[in-house]
Amino acid sequence: MSDRIFTTSDFDFALPPELIAQHPAPERSGSRLLDGSGSMPVDRAFRDLPALLRKGDLLVFNDTQVVKARLFGAKPSGGKLELLIERVLADGSVAAHMKVSKKPAVDARLRMAGGFEAELLGRWPDADGALFQLRLSGDPYELMAAHGHVPLPPYIERPRSGDIAHAGTPEDESRYQTVFARHPGAVAAPTAALHFDEALLAALDAHGVQRAFVTLHVGAGTFQPVKSESIAEHVMHHERYHLPPETLAAIEACRARGGRVVAVGTTSVRTLESWAQTGAASGDTGIFITPGFRFQVVDALVTNFHLPRSTLMMLVSAFAGHGRVMALYRHAVARRYRFFSYGDAMWLTRA
Repeated sequence: MSDRIFTTSDFDFALPPELIAQHPAPERSGSRLLDGSGSMPVDRAFRDLPALLRKGDLLVFNDTQVVKARLFGAKPSGGKLELLIERVLADGSVAAHMKVSKKPAVDARLRMAGGFEAELLGRWPDADGALFQLRLSGDPYELMAAHGHVPLPPYIERPRSGDIAHAGTPEDESRYQTVFARHPGAVAAPTAALHFDEALLAALDAHGVQRAFVTLHVGAGTFQPVKSESIAEHVMHHERYHLPPETLAAIEACRARGGRVVAVGTTSVRTLESWAQTGAASGDTGIFITPGFRFQVVDALVTNFHLPRSTLMMLVSAFAGHGRVMALYRHAVARRYRFFSYGDAMWLTRA
């Protein structure tokens, strides 16, 4: 383990804008897969994944479901606003980001597109003032399903639809969601899992690869770059997670038979390693994985390509080695891989 002290600039890289994928591949498993497990990178197709796995390995997927968390409306004065619901709280109210020219007063009733209201209760204290707490005039999940919009990442561009900029399309509603999504609550997709379709899952089953599920409701903080040069100064966002008993049993069985625990995506890594650190199978996690972190559960990782200077770049560098990951990213840029949520993927083993 290196004693090197990393700064945020160590996780920066130059990315031509045209390599940011604006649309998914025609088929889910039709993306490319960069095999970074050996001494030299190998360019593969994502459908080659079963050949990289062994009978008895355990794939751990995040089965969160992306909700239509972008809502539009107006203040009592008529000024337009946008809400991005980060989570539905235990009392039925919501915690949300608010994009507005001037913050409305507490107790203001906001008129939302779709004919419902949102009462502003104030700042949500659990997010250090970054989120607002509101009460909608109906069930939040039903209102989002009926009147919300897919919360696409900021780097995916879509044409304006009426008064709504950056609106998702029917393609996004289908493809910015995994085929096994079942627990609503995420505002961003677990993107490595977007590559899996029924045909690939069947091929993995035939290969003797087991699968299990965790739930981590991905928050908007996943897209935030680390702004301080000192990594230690970064305040990590929190996300809700859950490991069901059958997944804990599957991990134990995988260890007993000598298989590898393979995390599909960084959200699965965060969930598994949070459980390993705390012993809690459910809760909120603000785990910040940087080089020097001691992994206790995950042996291999399927992951997409991440934003420069992001906490996810730090996580994959902690997992596979900083020098190795940066070299793989240079290779991916040179070979014109597609980046970020709708982009291609990497296969990594632990350093």
